[in-house]
Amino acid sequence: MIDLLISAATVIFIYFLVFFLVAQTIRNNSIVDMGWGAGFIVVTLSTLFIQGAYTERSLLVALLVIIWGGRLSYHIIRRNWGKPEDFRYANWRKEWGRWLVPRAFFQVFMLQGVMMLVIAYPIILINAYQETGLGFPDFLGLLVWLVGFYFESVGDKQLARFKQDPANKGHIIKTGLWKYSRHPNYFGEATMWWGIFIIALAVPLGWSAVISPLVITILLLFVSGVPMLEKKKKDNAEFQAYAKTTSKFFPWFPKTK
Repeated sequence: MIDLLISAATVIFIYFLVFFLVAQTIRNNSIVDMGWGAGFIVVTLSTLFIQGAYTERSLLVALLVIIWGGRLSYHIIRRNWGKPEDFRYANWRKEWGRWLVPRAFFQVFMLQGVMMLVIAYPIILINAYQETGLGFPDFLGLLVWLVGFYFESVGDKQLARFKQDPANKGHIIKTGLWKYSRHPNYFGEATMWWGIFIIALAVPLGWSAVISPLVITILLLFVSGVPMLEKKKKDNAEFQAYAKTTSKFFPWFPKTK
């Protein structure tokens, strides 16, 4: 297991080093977001091939990661291609000044690499063992993962369609899944990792994989997801009214005024 973790860490380091070098060349650190989903596919397949344990469980999880990671990377690339650097990274570029390159290396690319290793831990754990057959945790985890994938993929699609309509410029989406959560796509991503954690409970030390969904949930809720987007909209009166009636993260029926 330790050897496989070291192999995964090495793959992740090389992966993000390449993204860092490209980002410095084109002066756009936000391309790191394009590689987030695809990076998990790289880690999953590389550890699967290194270990060589092609069990029903490891193949199931590999399929789930390929579906999720492929869709997410395609969505972000399609959304960001040809556009300037994302506002978060552009602000850091101004704030960091002459320390931009080293801070981008450690605080953007390598930090995401560490986060990827931690979040991918249940996948690496599953790939490390050769228990065959699927049981209750696998099917329960798959069900939870499907719920999460629905919220993330449908939420992203509804938001993209809303933004494509010129009549909605300057307005906030409040329909579809966004009627029940201000961030249904983030809720969906966290839920998928809880699903993979449940699948990991079927292998030795599976309980230790709880670190993965805990970290991604905390990141999305309190660090890099929800707070950054909501801070950007703190002066938007329409969003503030929407926030008073709509759940921040977990989907729930809107409050009546």
